[in-house]
Amino acid sequence: MRFWIYQVSNLQFKMKLVTYEYHGRTQIGAVENNEIINLSPIASDMLAFIALGAAGLAEAAALIADGGERVALDETRLLAPIPTPRRNVMCLGLNYAAHAVESLRAKGEALATAAVPIVFTKASTAVTGPYDDILLDTAVTQQLDWEIELAVIIGREDKNIPVEEAMSYVYGYTVLNDISARDLQLAGKQFFKGKSLDGSCPLGPVIVTADELDPADLQVTCRVNGALKQDGRTSQMIFDIPATIAYLSLGMTLLPGDIIATGTPEGVGFARTPPEFLQPGDVVACKIEGIGEIRNRIVDASSLSEKSE
Repeated sequence: MRFWIYQVSNLQFKMKLVTYEYHGRTQIGAVENNEIINLSPIASDMLAFIALGAAGLAEAAALIADGGERVALDETRLLAPIPTPRRNVMCLGLNYAAHAVESLRAKGEALATAAVPIVFTKASTAVTGPYDDILLDTAVTQQLDWEIELAVIIGREDKNIPVEEAMSYVYGYTVLNDISARDLQLAGKQFFKGKSLDGSCPLGPVIVTADELDPADLQVTCRVNGALKQDGRTSQMIFDIPATIAYLSLGMTLLPGDIIATGTPEGVGFARTPPEFLQPGDVVACKIEGIGEIRNRIVDASSLSEKSE
């Protein structure tokens, strides 16, 4: 029987993990009292740290207890917790009932509930930091949209994972904004292109370890320029986290550090009347209870190219 949690000698290791830049160096760390404890002596990057599993967290706990090298959080630049995923981000589409209804209505399609999860991916190169700017190139898209999502980080390798054991494979959770180029997405038969523009997957600000958070009923919100656009709860998912992990792992090996975006609640821009899309200067803030908030400003790509000339 498979069984594995982040626990050694009955001690749990509740942590908020980050990847950050400090004095030109990229490091990994744990956030505690507005400070970051450097965990780079344990592993070279977050993927390597996740692969260590409970042993890595035990080392981190010991390092933190011994003092460790600390730096003030506001003296660093936070990056995506996993800046360069080993493969594409796996995403669920139409996984909140109200969002499924608004999306299908906006596209003029018949209302229906999927029998199995709808899965697409975002290119690994779409991942960007929790506070990085998002470039809007109007020569590529004029319909940039927002989608707040709870992202699940897988902790160990396996496939054909039973539903009842699925949560023991979760390493932690983070906030993800599934930025979507709706004109590209809806023009094709697959979601991939419209979901994979560079910078279209803000992630962070932290990975909250699985023993720190119960993901069953968390509030998830998205605001644009302070105006509330999405306000849902993870309890509204059609396919919950165990069902999603079990489905994705059927005949396909999940790997440590895999990122799974679990879908978005209602309130996206393209389904509004009239439709709303992000414009240069807009600030998108996505927040999940117990994890934190990411904030990204939309920047006109042409303005940057003009400055460089």
